[in-house]
Parts: sequence; C-alpha cells; structure tokens
Amino acid sequence: MDTRFLGIPELTETPSVAVVIDVMRAYTVAAWAFARGAEKIVLAGSLDEALELKGRHPEWVALKDGPPAPGFDAVNSPGMLRSVDLGGRTVVQKTTAGTVGALAVKDASLVLCASFVVAEATAGVLRARGGESVTFVVTGEDGRADEDLACAQYIAGRVTGRVTDAADHLRRAAESRAATELREGVREGVHPDDVALCLELDRFPFAMAATPEDSLMVLRPLTN
Repeated sequence: MDTRFLGIPELTETPSVAVVIDVMRAYTVAAWAFARGAEKIVLAGSLDEALELKGRHPEWVALKDGPPAPGFDAVNSPGMLRSVDLGGRTVVQKTTAGTVGALAVKDASLVLCASFVVAEATAGVLRARGGESVTFVVTGEDGRADEDLACAQYIAGRVTGRVTDAADHLRRAAESRAATELREGVREGVHPDDVALCLELDRFPFAMAATPEDSLMVLRPLTN
C-alpha cells in the first residue's frame, strides 16, 4: 500500500482513498455518537451552516468545539456525549479540524474518518480494498499534530501487518500538545475523561465512511 501523510493545507489534489484522522476529538466523538445510537452525522462546513441545518431540522442534534453555545445541543466531548441517548437521531458536527479535513477530500472515491477507537476496523476496510494508494489526512495543527500522525501511522502499519504493538503510538498521542491542553483545561467544553476516552484502542468494531448525500457530507458507520 502506497501511503501519504498530509496536513489539510498540503492537499493539492483529490486523493483516491482518504483517511481523515482527528483523535482529539472529532472522530472519537463521532464514534461515540454512533455507539449511542445516532443514525448518521452531517459534517458541517461552518458554524452558520450547522445552525442553519439545525433550524431546518429541529430534531437534529448539533454539536461544536468549545463551550456550549446558543443553538447547539452538545459540545465535541466524548466524555459528555457518552451518556446521551442518540437513538435514531441525526447529528450535525462542526469542529475546528476534523470536519474541515473530511470536507477537503469530499470528492475522493472513499473517505474514512478515524481515530484510535476505530483503528482496527478502519485498517480492515483498507486491507479489503487491496493495494490502492491511501492519503492519511492529519487534521490537527496543519498536519503536525502528533496524536493524529501517530494514529495514522498505526493504522497504516496495521494494514500491512508491520505494526502489531500500539503502545508507542498511544504514548505519543498521550504526550501530544492536544492531550496536554485538554488535561490542563486550556480548551473549553472538556470532560476530565476525554483524553483517556480518545486513547481507547479499538473501542468500537466499526469504521466510519463519509459520502455526499443531497449536497451534504454524511458520515455513517461501516462494518466489514
């Protein structure tokens, strides 16, 4: 498998297969949303778009980065979302990096969104597709976020079988700038368990694929 690891600003062409990584916290939160019963997640391009979608669909659940805000039902925190019943609901998600990365590769033939909690399931989808070129989109810090790069490298290693031990990759994520900021309260809208939840390897048995639906980019769980 030919792999590339690029930040969002480095995406100069549409990849064939893209794996968009946001460990802390967009695609950990998305996995938790599906685990809590969500049917689908609409990836919004802006806060205004998220609010506009929420206005047209009051029954949808809108969430964002940072502190609670008028019009939004939840924040981008796995620790907070894990106790919410989302059975059959549609979630609208807008985050600083994760949703931006997915929308940047929306024309790829396959877009997977991933974090450590769905790492093995994501690797399984890539293994099943064979030798295609895969672009890993490292969304945090313009491609420099070590938690996202560590996760991307781990998934790539699992596809080929070169990597069997996740310990070093999880350590890098735990020591990353994002993890430190979450632990120290630099970021808002944070639960004390968020970092630990983001480092739960293979917590869920599904991958997550994003596809265009009615002009929206929609994320759904994908089982092998």
